[in-house]
Amino acid sequence: MRIAVLADIHGNFDALEAVVEDLERTRPDLVVNLGDCLSGPLKARETADLLMSKDWLTVRGNHDRHLIERPLDQLGPSDRAAAEQLETRHLDWLRTLPFSASPTAGVTMFHAQPGRDDEYLTERPTPHGHEVLSDDRVRATLEGVTAELILCGHSHIPRLMELADGRSVFNPGSVGLPAYDDDHPSWHFMQAESQHARYGIAERHRAGWRFAFLALRYDWRAAADLARARGRTDWAHALSSGLALKPE
Repeated sequence: MRIAVLADIHGNFDALEAVVEDLERTRPDLVVNLGDCLSGPLKARETADLLMSKDWLTVRGNHDRHLIERPLDQLGPSDRAAAEQLETRHLDWLRTLPFSASPTAGVTMFHAQPGRDDEYLTERPTPHGHEVLSDDRVRATLEGVTAELILCGHSHIPRLMELADGRSVFNPGSVGLPAYDDDHPSWHFMQAESQHARYGIAERHRAGWRFAFLALRYDWRAAADLARARGRTDWAHALSSGLALKPE
């Protein structure tokens, strides 16, 4: 069983196309999408149309939730930029997405944590970025989760944790946004430190699961130019460098 794992596309249609092309090479048995599909100043409509045409199992991210729960004037800049591109049919599709799912036996998937879609599972924000949480802290958050393989996104940071109890936590990184800053729960930044579109492969073998992180070239300069033209210098910097734009 080979599972391709995507997360945090954030409306970056060009990065998503690069992943779709690479899936022809890796030929997984399943493709799953961990949410935050559309939010951002790029190509939300085109991204939604492509995702709606696929039979991928997709769960809801926190920004997907914002798009269907909040009126336009209460959305943050990235969510508002996406909402202004979307039609009712796109929002109806977002409403169908579950919070979590089990794509196959022994595997569970959710956007961030098993009980929340807006809190990191394996990281803690700090004023200098983030720190990786201890095995004990991660296992405490996963109490009651019995799956041997746990798929999550949200942090945009590729990470694999092999827990002391034998479970694996796999975050493939972000398809479409390699870096950002956020003020929840306090100001911090996340950065993958390269511009690539990312996804992952989890493959079940007799000895257990094996994992691959994939980083793909695409025209990130064009994506950055589009973000800049739409007034988002922070996105333009992140897309063109893989680094967050930090305040002076």
